[in-house]
Amino acid sequence: MVKRIAIVEDDPDQRANYRDAITKKGYSVKAYGSRQEALEGFDTELPDLVILDIILGDEVDAGFQLCRDLIARDPTLPVIFLTERIGEIDKISGLRLGAWDYLPKPISLDYLAERISSLLRISEARAAGDGTDSPSAKRIGDLTLDQDALLVSWKGHRIDLSGTEFRMLAKLVRVPGHAVSYETLMNATMQSLVTNNTINTHMRNIRKKFEKVDPDFASIKSEYGFGYRWSVP
Repeated sequence: MVKRIAIVEDDPDQRANYRDAITKKGYSVKAYGSRQEALEGFDTELPDLVILDIILGDEVDAGFQLCRDLIARDPTLPVIFLTERIGEIDKISGLRLGAWDYLPKPISLDYLAERISSLLRISEARAAGDGTDSPSAKRIGDLTLDQDALLVSWKGHRIDLSGTEFRMLAKLVRVPGHAVSYETLMNATMQSLVTNNTINTHMRNIRKKFEKVDPDFASIKSEYGFGYRWSVP
């Protein structure tokens, strides 16, 4: 089945460029120029992945509002922010809302298509199962990670992490009990313009997802000024 991609971008030239480039990769694409137009489209049908700009017309935070609405409708929906607003506060806000990726403009259209393909593969793998019985699954105490499908479970409960969050967690648990530096975790994100505060935001999001299935979860420990450690009982 052809995957459906939605683009919300108020600049008509950029919107057309994104739509044409992604369509050429074999996706079905719908492009919207405003928050209201996008909401009307999402009321009819939710896509498989959404690309959002933050500023839409006179609405300076329209993308954030759309992301909040989309995640409320479907918490597993992959959302990418593609924006010129690359400040740390904006990036952290996007991650806290549940975005899977945060990409700066300008961007290579080939790279954007690759990010879409990667996130859709993760989404498909999650829909296919929990990954606990996969031959590629690695078990660390109550934690199970499937490196191929980027799936995580804790005490038998699936945890839906973004690709960035999964890579950070995998790096963190590689040697349980050993501290992992901010620099190492930054490299794991495969993103540019990453700061300690961005890493802290990712870690808070990861903790919250584990705490939803286990209120007593306490395996991620902060190493003040250095990074984080996966605690072993």
